[in-house]
Amino acid sequence: MARQEYTLKTQAEIVRMCVAGEITSAALAQVFKAIAPGVTTLELDAIAEAEILRLGGHSNFKLVEGYHHTICASVNDEVVHGIPGGRVLEAGDIISIDCGAETEDGWNGDAAITAIVPGGEAAGVDPAVLESRAKLSEVTQGALWAGVAALATAKRLNEVGVAIEKFVRTKGRYGILEDYIGHGIGRSMHEDPPVFNYQTRFSGPEVLPGLCIAIEPMLTVGSPKVKILEDAWTVSTKDGSDASQWEHSVALHEHGIWVLTAADGGAEALAAYGIVPVDPRNV
Repeated sequence: MARQEYTLKTQAEIVRMCVAGEITSAALAQVFKAIAPGVTTLELDAIAEAEILRLGGHSNFKLVEGYHHTICASVNDEVVHGIPGGRVLEAGDIISIDCGAETEDGWNGDAAITAIVPGGEAAGVDPAVLESRAKLSEVTQGALWAGVAALATAKRLNEVGVAIEKFVRTKGRYGILEDYIGHGIGRSMHEDPPVFNYQTRFSGPEVLPGLCIAIEPMLTVGSPKVKILEDAWTVSTKDGSDASQWEHSVALHEHGIWVLTAADGGAEALAAYGIVPVDPRNV
């Protein structure tokens, strides 16, 4: 999808973006609670849709040309853009859920989580597989927070990518997707600037108050090389290895940083970095 040129958001606009972030977060929380063996990915999609509508928003994923669902549900070797359908979740599966909401006044939120479908041990799934999947999700989530923490003090945007790559490289031999990256967010779900999950030759734009971005590392336990499946959407690893995606929409404002799609604004996770997020609605 083509990005739209971004602008720095005003304090008042970031306050309005908080609503989109909270709706997105609430939808993902409802989906997470429903993840279980026997549930289909289409059922998860309906749960997200219902929560977004209940809270007064609408799906921004459905605004993407050719896409007709509220979430992307990517299972096991699927990395991103998995289309919800009749696939039945099995105990021990690893599933990434990407979701977004737009408010009636046109502000966007975008976030993703990874979960392990419960019951794997009882179902006889190889403990090594379960451990690998749990660690993959943990490392991907940790990489996300390393990137968010870097944004809080960054002078240039690619400091986020440097922090993500550095975190991942200390945790083992994981593949970092390079073809799929984060992005700006605001009036459109996908805006400039691009947000890389690795160090690039260029330092990126200057980080200034009003910058709102979606940070979304995607990792694999094998090669980062991917392929697009026949549905023209689902991105899967070429070597069949498991994958994980975690994402948050984040705002840097005049008084600090705020994770728009985290229920606590990122307070718990950022405490490890000595960072206290500041709610833009309270300043």
